[in-house]
Amino acid sequence: MNTQVTIAGVTFKNPVMTASGTFGSGMEYSEFVDLNRLGAVVTKGVANVPWPGNPTPRVAEVYGGMLNAIGLQNPGVDVMIERDLPFLADFDTKVIVNVCGKSVQDYVDVVERLSDQPTVHMLEINVSCPNVKEGGIAFGQDPKALFEITQELKKHAKQPIIMKLSPNVTSIAEMAKAAEAAGSDAISLINTITGMKIDIYKKTFAIANKTGGMSGPAIKPVAVRMVYEASHAVKIPVIGMGGIATAEDAIEFMLAGATGVAVGAMNFHNPYATVEVVEGIERYMQEQGVEDINELIGAVK
Repeated sequence: MNTQVTIAGVTFKNPVMTASGTFGSGMEYSEFVDLNRLGAVVTKGVANVPWPGNPTPRVAEVYGGMLNAIGLQNPGVDVMIERDLPFLADFDTKVIVNVCGKSVQDYVDVVERLSDQPTVHMLEINVSCPNVKEGGIAFGQDPKALFEITQELKKHAKQPIIMKLSPNVTSIAEMAKAAEAAGSDAISLINTITGMKIDIYKKTFAIANKTGGMSGPAIKPVAVRMVYEASHAVKIPVIGMGGIATAEDAIEFMLAGATGVAVGAMNFHNPYATVEVVEGIERYMQEQGVEDINELIGAVK
């Protein structure tokens, strides 16, 4: 029974990985999860300098999931290189570093700093960051901006790059095509959906930022639809995420066209979720007589 998948020349023992921002950099969950069982650990977003993040409160529970406006708080790429990457090097799993920035140069700085790190197998580029030079619109909400940043990063990256697409767009297929045309090696989707919660008794916003990114099981039908549309629009591999809680959810994404799948918000609810998804996929393959997991990818037309 083969559970291996290949994305942009990188072979993963299974398609299950962590969604950025929900698993720290692996160290935080290593007491609960055998990282060797995962296809990949995708780190929390890292910038060229430390980011303090947004004011609190920054998290709110909502029906079927959660809102967060952490603001990509992170200690910066130097700390990742000194502390997190040596830790991850001891495990038999692939490492994908998520990269964030507020200008194209910010992203380039991180990509160049990571270019000589043998522990890093791929880079995932978070284009949901606000482009400060364009008045705060996210790089991933404008096809032209997405094309330009992808093209520029490809000039500097030594590892394959995955552009992580925002669902807060009119056409996800158009964004996927822009990333592919600019040379992206793969795409991942979806990032969180913009939402809001108001405390009716305090008559104020539940999150200091007013809006936050919604994740969790409630967004899964939207995510499956977008993965289906994106995977049919491009030839590069797609990594699907958004509300995956069980192996059945993960398989649904693969049937829609995803080569890899990432578990996100469910890690907060159930720290064992990733390995349970891995084991559940293996059981499904045995029960259904699936000898090669690649048979599932895009099987539903």
